[in-house]
Amino acid sequence: MENTLAEHRRNVDRAQLIRRLRAVLPASALLAEEEEMRPYDCDGLTAIRQLPLLVALPENEEQVQAILRICHELRAPVVPRGAATGLSGGATPHPDGVLVSLAKLKKIIAVDPLSRTAIVQPGVRNLAVSEAAAPYGLYYAPDPSSQIACTIGGNVAENAGGVHCLKYGLTVHNVLRVRGLTIAGDIVEFGSAALDAPGYDLLALLNGSEGLLAMITEVTVRLTPKPELAQVVIASFDDVRKAGDAVASIIAAGIIPAGLEMMDRKATHAVEPYVNAGYDLQAEAILLCESDGTPEEVAEEIGRMQAVIERSGAAGIRVSQNEAERLRFWAGRKAAFPAVGRLTPDYLCMDGTIPRRRLAEMLEAINALSERFGLRCANVFHAGDGNLHPLIMYDANQPGELDRAAAFGAEILELSVRFGGTITGEHGVGVEKIMLMAEQFGLPEIDAFHRLKTAFDEHGLLNPGKGVPTLARCREYRQARAGTATASARP
Repeated sequence: MENTLAEHRRNVDRAQLIRRLRAVLPASALLAEEEEMRPYDCDGLTAIRQLPLLVALPENEEQVQAILRICHELRAPVVPRGAATGLSGGATPHPDGVLVSLAKLKKIIAVDPLSRTAIVQPGVRNLAVSEAAAPYGLYYAPDPSSQIACTIGGNVAENAGGVHCLKYGLTVHNVLRVRGLTIAGDIVEFGSAALDAPGYDLLALLNGSEGLLAMITEVTVRLTPKPELAQVVIASFDDVRKAGDAVASIIAAGIIPAGLEMMDRKATHAVEPYVNAGYDLQAEAILLCESDGTPEEVAEEIGRMQAVIERSGAAGIRVSQNEAERLRFWAGRKAAFPAVGRLTPDYLCMDGTIPRRRLAEMLEAINALSERFGLRCANVFHAGDGNLHPLIMYDANQPGELDRAAAFGAEILELSVRFGGTITGEHGVGVEKIMLMAEQFGLPEIDAFHRLKTAFDEHGLLNPGKGVPTLARCREYRQARAGTATASARP
């Protein structure tokens, strides 16, 4: 797997940087020794590791501002980091830069039950927001599988989703305002507590910007009332195509479930011994379809979903009978990543999006690729919005397996684009998929992205080497792809 950070190397005076940063930070807030920095050498994409030049651990916005002003003056790259649960290398350190951990900025500043909002610092865990809002009958709707650990700042940076994003939206739909700092240390605010804000919609731009535009120091999120009731339909299918077609049929029937997830046989066989969720291990695929609202609304919607699922050829249907059983069904889906981790030394968690009607076609294509590359692959999907999470299993200690896994993943994402989808749904681009941006976008679009980046960060110091490839690398990629296509077309 290629690390593209090398082309962004800079000549930074480390001794001067240390001296300047020590003048504005407590002694314990600056790490400079290798053994201290080693725990920060990667995020959830462990296949790429890189020691930073330094690690800074600020405790407040003023210290973050001081760090940025010094790095801007000395032209030192800066990489923001939250809980490092990201899976595309967005928080991979820069070899000549300062990794800034925002983990200590973890205050819940305010919860307002009347406006249904909460103001939090970036290091606050996703689940902690819902816990703080619970006494008011509210919760924070976006719920990534890593919600027990991932932070709100990272959620904004990656525009995180979750199993309930189909009905309640991604992070971008649940954030009202973001306060942050430019690389020059200037305070900026995007959005507002009102329904609209004057000027360009820079708040939407910041969501999913992967730390390339500003460093987040405060977020105002929208809170959602807890539904009176929620129930889950769990459906088993003896064929993945039937399961995929059932997803499209549910949406086509005008039903928008609170959650609509799909898992294939390899995924359920990994999860069941780990969680005891009660999944049908004979099924080739299962669907989890949740309805929430008033008891009357739930009963009506569950009935409609069951009818559609039966017509789609389900081999079995069960409905959760109580809250404990509902949570158990979801626990299996949310534990898919660690469950697969018990079966293999390493795995790559891919993230692409395709039209719902092509889910079954994609699953069949992934199975064929699995055989061709000789690597196992378990599949879990946010099926309602076509977001794929193939888990490609490999052993990094076996020569060539990491490269095969990376090639396998790249082909899945290339297929996603050809099927009319995208190379990422919620995990971001980071370093993992950076060259696949040339598959998704043309050179004029890539150039526009760079111009936008320059408007915020003239010297390219914030998280360089992530998100958007250079135009030169895009041209090289396209030429290589054209040469491969020409060679394969020869008799």
